Amino acid sequence: MSGPEKPKVIGEELSDERIQSYLAVTPYDAKENADYFVLIRAYQALRAGDFERLLGFFVAAGRDLNAINGDGQTILDHISEHGRSGDYVASLKQAGALPAAEVGR
Repeated sequence: MSGPEKPKVIGEELSDERIQSYLAVTPYDAKENADYFVLIRAYQALRAGDFERLLGFFVAAGRDLNAINGDGQTILDHISEHGRSGDYVASLKQAGALPAAEVGR
């Protein structure tokens, strides 16, 4: 019999531990900013509410919410380009994220 061992569960409530596990994600390329990588992976995988929860853990861990990617963008810049990202953008701004133009580096 082929297929997954566990059926796909839609709407599953994620535990704090599972959300915090994103903090341990590391980029494939050592040149990529690790904090940006965590945020982009979480954005791609988590629902908006879970992403907001991750941001709390991320900031509490002292991670850089305004990390810059190779294209000179913060996660806020990148996500703001997407049409259905309003909840994610709102969570980022509430957590203190800035566009690259406002990051003093």
